[in-house]
Amino acid sequence: MTRGGERLTVPPADFASYYGRPVLKPPVWKYDIAGYLFTGGLAAGSALIGAGAQLTGRPGLRKVGRWTALGGVAASTYLLVHDLGRPARFHHMLRVAKVTSPMSVGTWILAAFGPLAGVAAVAELAPLLPQHGVLGLARRIAPPIGNVAGLAAAATAPALATYTGVLLADTAVPSWHDAYPSLPFVFAGSALAAASGVGLIAAPAAETAPLRRLALAAAAIEFGGGHQLERQGLTSEPYTHGRSGRLVRAGRALLAVGTATALLSRRSRVLSAISGAALVASSVATRFGVFEAGRVSARDPKYTVVPQRERLNENRSVTPL
Repeated sequence: MTRGGERLTVPPADFASYYGRPVLKPPVWKYDIAGYLFTGGLAAGSALIGAGAQLTGRPGLRKVGRWTALGGVAASTYLLVHDLGRPARFHHMLRVAKVTSPMSVGTWILAAFGPLAGVAAVAELAPLLPQHGVLGLARRIAPPIGNVAGLAAAATAPALATYTGVLLADTAVPSWHDAYPSLPFVFAGSALAAASGVGLIAAPAAETAPLRRLALAAAAIEFGGGHQLERQGLTSEPYTHGRSGRLVRAGRALLAVGTATALLSRRSRVLSAISGAALVASSVATRFGVFEAGRVSARDPKYTVVPQRERLNENRSVTPL
């Protein structure tokens, strides 16, 4: 349309900013949180393995599972507190319990899981204590207390393994928010893969047969959830392109290699170590890849604006009754 030879068409909108401000504020989380995602999942998967080994009479695998769970939750807590900047902030989050907040729920899950994992792991030191006196009494009562704590930690482990996926999806970051149906499954599979990997590396070879089946199950869960990540429309693009896409693809490739090698390793310590390292590395790559994908989608306004426009157009096309 023109008036007096002057074109009146409005030029295409540039949605790079809103009055000089970003369309969406990028997450302030640093890579501490990516490490937190990994170590929390590792702790949860290891607690489940420790409890399973306890129930099936595999003391070497039980010990590895319990100590890895404690190490993972300790590292996870440190990384979370370090990202918060001041230790008191973690304490402040425990002053309230808000079931509608994934962060609040996750803080309480972490606070419950940590002491239980610690008691279960410390109970493994009982054979080192003297057989008589007060320490002898501690030697006798520590194993049953550790067994109860280990099972209790395993009961909270599924929530610890998956709540971080819910936490990311509860944000406004497009690639995380749109992945809410699949992120918990990706993180659950990644947690089991990492824990299986540590077990294959450190546990006695004669006790690792269940870990091979667990690695296969973990791969199925993670591949299934990962497939859904790539089918969520425009916001799935960061999972397949750029640095974040390379990390996600590396995670899948390492998961496939680790799972295949685990199934072939039998009682070979060398193959078990190789498969275990690949499984742990796959979990690290996946967590950092998902974390980076969210950061990419928050920085580029098209991942926020284009889906909004598509939803608006769909709503306008619906004929009112």
